[in-house]
Amino acid sequence: MSQKLSNKVAVVTGGTSGIGLAIAKRFAQEGAKVAVTGRNQKSIDQAVAEIGANGLGIQGDVSSLADLTRIYQTVADHFGKVDTLVVNAGVYILGPLADFTEDQFDQVSDINFKGAFFSVQKALPVLNDGASVVLISSTVNAKGVPNHAAYSATKAAVRSLARSFSAELLDRKIRVNALTPGPVDTPVFATVAGSPEGAAAMKEAMGNFTPVKRVAEASELAAAALYLASDDSSFMLGAELLLDGGVREL
Repeated sequence: MSQKLSNKVAVVTGGTSGIGLAIAKRFAQEGAKVAVTGRNQKSIDQAVAEIGANGLGIQGDVSSLADLTRIYQTVADHFGKVDTLVVNAGVYILGPLADFTEDQFDQVSDINFKGAFFSVQKALPVLNDGASVVLISSTVNAKGVPNHAAYSATKAAVRSLARSFSAELLDRKIRVNALTPGPVDTPVFATVAGSPEGAAAMKEAMGNFTPVKRVAEASELAAAALYLASDDSSFMLGAELLLDGGVREL
């Protein structure tokens, strides 16, 4: 059985847990050399151990342009040019409009929007012509949900970047698409809820919010990311692949 990413080089930002780690592991299984980024060295080391021999971990903050430049130089030094970039690093910060603080706004904007924009810009010198870029958005990019105003706006911006970047990079045949999940079973539930019991309750509530009455598995997002990264999606650019259990459409 042929591997879809044989001899390819991939970078996954925010690749140490959840969706990002699932994508990195799937890409490695499909033959890619995979570099993952994160802010915590222990988490990076654990992720690389799971990815295997073709994994590389690089510590850095996607909201720092200096860090991004260093990240891509490190990837180039180890693996050469990049064939696939998955912009996954993000934060999930919620709060009511009346109480949302400037610090919260800056944090979610710096990581989710600024980080996504410059993760692509700083990658341009090391991206191969014909590369695929996958931007992780969210189904709330086009749906009004209480307490999600700032987060939703950043993910709508990410969706927009897929169009604009694709238009700008046509001459290099670099495809940029958005992968847009609904609720996914990741450690974010525990982070937001603050306890195992709260995480379980949040997962159940999020699942009940979908028409299919469950949250997605990270492996399902990884399969979709593989499609966007591979030649199977060569006719797809500036588009959005929606995996949200029917939340938006039903």
